Amino acid sequence: MAGTWSSRERMLAALRCDDVDYVPCSFMIFAALRARCDSDEEFVRRQVQMGLDPVVATASWASARNPEHRDLPGIDIRYPQDVEVTQWREARSDAPDVLHKRYATPAGELKTEVLETEDWPYPGHVPLMDDYLIPRARRFPVGEPEDLAALRHLLAPPHPDDVAAFRTAAEDARRLAEELGLLLSGGMGVGLEAGAWLCGQQELIFHALDRPAMVEELGEIIHEWNAARMRAVLEVGPDLFVRRGWYEGTDFWSPPMFQRFILPGLRREVEMAHDAGALFAYINTSGTIGILGHLLDAGVDAVIGVDPVQGAGTDMAAMRARVGGRMALWGGVNGFVTVELGRPHEIRAAVRRALDELGPTGLILSPVDNIRDESDETMDRVRVLIDAWREMR
Repeated sequence: MAGTWSSRERMLAALRCDDVDYVPCSFMIFAALRARCDSDEEFVRRQVQMGLDPVVATASWASARNPEHRDLPGIDIRYPQDVEVTQWREARSDAPDVLHKRYATPAGELKTEVLETEDWPYPGHVPLMDDYLIPRARRFPVGEPEDLAALRHLLAPPHPDDVAAFRTAAEDARRLAEELGLLLSGGMGVGLEAGAWLCGQQELIFHALDRPAMVEELGEIIHEWNAARMRAVLEVGPDLFVRRGWYEGTDFWSPPMFQRFILPGLRREVEMAHDAGALFAYINTSGTIGILGHLLDAGVDAVIGVDPVQGAGTDMAAMRARVGGRMALWGGVNGFVTVELGRPHEIRAAVRRALDELGPTGLILSPVDNIRDESDETMDRVRVLIDAWREMR
């Protein structure tokens, strides 16, 4: 490509494993900087000022803080009119209170019980989908095959009003992306990973072993629900659709289990994105190598979250050799151990290693998976990373 590259052109070339003017650097999550900003727009502009290649999200974690699904930004979840939701507290003097939530549907009731620990972020409230549920729930909504009929009522297609609100926000994001020449992303999608919120992670794996037909049906219910949301997102024309899959690697699922329970829906969703003219990225930060072949088979364009320190099954040289220029790899530097806690020479060495083992084509450099610490010291370390990238990219 002749002339000066825009960030969007650079990111698209990297995602397609084409030649780039230089390896882009785009933080997959940057909570520390977002906390210093008053809006998503300021957050994007400050990253541009830092020289990064930020993605403009149609819905971000910061702006989409719906208490029912904080860990799944995107179109708001609204329960159908024929679903009655009630919540109450069970006070206890010798242990954390228990929060109860009941979803009464035409096909039966689903119930959740959660310990309201000191660090519970939703006083008096139980979300439908959230990472905080997994270690604190005494009871999850879905525990038996009979619960799936009620779940179908609960996971309804997005309400037109919520789709309209999403489109308005997405158009604002598009205008910003076009002004600054940045990549526009859509999402966030989810597959059977949502089963960890609905069943519990350990319980979900036991179901897959003992009741495989139940998990196949659960995966299909989640896929149909996700696909309805995904179609509305793709209608706004993002460059990239992102699906989360933190809990879908081989830390939890064997490759044959991934092939049986997760791959079918994932393959259809990748096809949906490609038919709409969007690339498809999949977030997985641990247990990745064992499913790379399935991701390639599905047509995934990029894996987000290559973590050489805290991830298992994320050997960078082996991953690059395995994908062979057919899939982009996004990550390369650990965010917590290397950037937040590391010394300047360790950060620089990590950047060099990532560029050498993953690049130059098909690589987007990023800390994995987040920079959370808001201190000035951590921001100084971030600048070390950026300076090293500029020198070596």
